[in-house]
Amino acid sequence: MQRTCSVIFLLFWLTASAVAQQVLTFDAWKTRCMSTPANRELKGRIPAKEQLPIAEYRVVLAQARRLLEHYRQGAMSEPENWVGNQPTQSEFFDIARTYFTRPSLPFQPFTQKVAIEPGSKIIFHGDFHGDIRSFISTLDWLSDQDYLDGFKIKNRKTYLVFLGDYVDRGSYGVEVIYTLMRLKLENPDNVFMVRGNHEDFQMTTAYGFLREGQMKYGRQFNPLPIWRIYDFLPVVIYMGTGSNYVQCNHGGMEPGYDPTSLLGVDGNQRFQLLGDLKQIAFAKEHPEWLKKESEATKLMAASRLSDFRPKSPTSPAPIGFMWNDFSLFARDPGLAFNPSRLAFLHGQASTKYLLQQGSVPNARIRAVFRAHQHSSVPNPMMQRLVVSRGVFRHWQHNDRASQSVPAKAGLETMVETTASRPIPDDSVWTFNVSPDSVYGAGNDYSFDTVGVLETSESFADWRLKVVNVLVSSK
Repeated sequence: MQRTCSVIFLLFWLTASAVAQQVLTFDAWKTRCMSTPANRELKGRIPAKEQLPIAEYRVVLAQARRLLEHYRQGAMSEPENWVGNQPTQSEFFDIARTYFTRPSLPFQPFTQKVAIEPGSKIIFHGDFHGDIRSFISTLDWLSDQDYLDGFKIKNRKTYLVFLGDYVDRGSYGVEVIYTLMRLKLENPDNVFMVRGNHEDFQMTTAYGFLREGQMKYGRQFNPLPIWRIYDFLPVVIYMGTGSNYVQCNHGGMEPGYDPTSLLGVDGNQRFQLLGDLKQIAFAKEHPEWLKKESEATKLMAASRLSDFRPKSPTSPAPIGFMWNDFSLFARDPGLAFNPSRLAFLHGQASTKYLLQQGSVPNARIRAVFRAHQHSSVPNPMMQRLVVSRGVFRHWQHNDRASQSVPAKAGLETMVETTASRPIPDDSVWTFNVSPDSVYGAGNDYSFDTVGVLETSESFADWRLKVVNVLVSSK
C-alpha cells in the first residue's frame, strides 16, 4: 500500500476537484442521520446502502480536500505563527505524503495556543466513537439555544472544542468526520479539534473505521485524506483569555514537553512543534516533582520515563497528551503506570506541579479539559462520569478510594452533580463519551454531554455549565 499512496492521493485530489460538492443544509443532514439505525441497534454491523446518509464517498472527499486546503493556506501556514523551529513547508504541507508512506515525511506533532476575548464561551465535547445520532442531537440543541444557525456559529465569541476520538467502535465514523469538517470549514477560527489516540491510522485500521469505510463504499473508499487531516490536529491546545488558560487535550500530561515558550508569546493563534520529549531530563532537572512519592513510584518512573522524538503517536513511546490518564482520588500516587495501555496515570500532586511549571506570568494554565478515560463496562471512573452528568472532576474532597464502587445514591453525595460549577486551580475535568455507543450501552446512560465554559477577565468568575441532551436510540 505504501508504494501506491502518492498515486492514491493524486486520484483523490483530481476526483474531489471534479466533483460538484453536494452541500446539504443542516436540517437535511439532520434528517438523513437521524433516519439511520442506531449503533445500539446495529451492534457493530454497517447500515444497508439505502440507509447511508452519504450515498457516495466523493462527497466526503470534496470536504476533505477543502479542509486540507484550509490548513495549507490558513493561520498554520504563516511562518510567523510558529514558535521556535518551524515545520519544513515543502514537507509539512505536502498532503500527497504522510509519515507512513514512501517517500515518507517526518512525523511532526504540534501544539497550539489560542487567545480569545473575555466573556467568550468555549463549548467542549468528549469522544464520539462513530456516534452521529448524539452529535446531531447536540448540534440541534446548540441551534435551539441560539449558539448555531445550521453549521454556522452565530456569535464570534463562541468556540467549539472537540476532544478527540471521532471514529472507531461505532458505525458512523464517516458521518462524524463529515460533520466535523462542515463545522470547521464554516467556522475556521472558532472550531478546534484536538488529536486523540484514535486519530492514528494504526488505530483506525484495528478498531473499525477502515472496515466501516470499505463496507460502506467498497473501492470508492480512500482513508488517506482523513489520515492526512489527523496530522493537522494539535495534540494539545492551550486556550484562554488574559493570563488564564486551560489545557485542552485528549489524554493526559506530557512532562517531556515545555509549553512556556509557546505560552509566552502574544497573538491569537500560535503553534509549536512538539519536538523531542525529554521526560528523563525533566525528572532530573525538577527533583521536587516526585520528591514526596514512594520509593516504588520513583523506581517505576526511572524505568518507564524516556527521552525520545516521536516517530508516530505510539513510537518509540506513546505521546502523553494523546494517551495518558489521571487518577481518581486525592490520595492516589502522584504517578503510576498502566501496562495494558502503556500509559502513565498522573495524580493530583504530579498534575499540579506540571501545570505550574508549564505556566508563565502572562499565561497561567489553570485546569485540564480532556476525555479518553472510558470503559464499556461499569468501573469507578464510568460510575463517576454518569453520576456527574457526563463531566467528572478528579480528586474531589468528599470522594474516597475506600468507597470507589458505592451505590449510585451514595456517589451522588460525593461528587459534583450541579449544572454550574466553579473551576478550581489545577483541576482536571474528564468528559464522557457519546451515549449511542458501546460505552452508553454498557453503562446504561442515554444522554450526551457538553460543557459550556464561561470566561471573564477574572478567573474566579469562570464557570462550567454542564448540559445533558437526551438521545433517542431508535
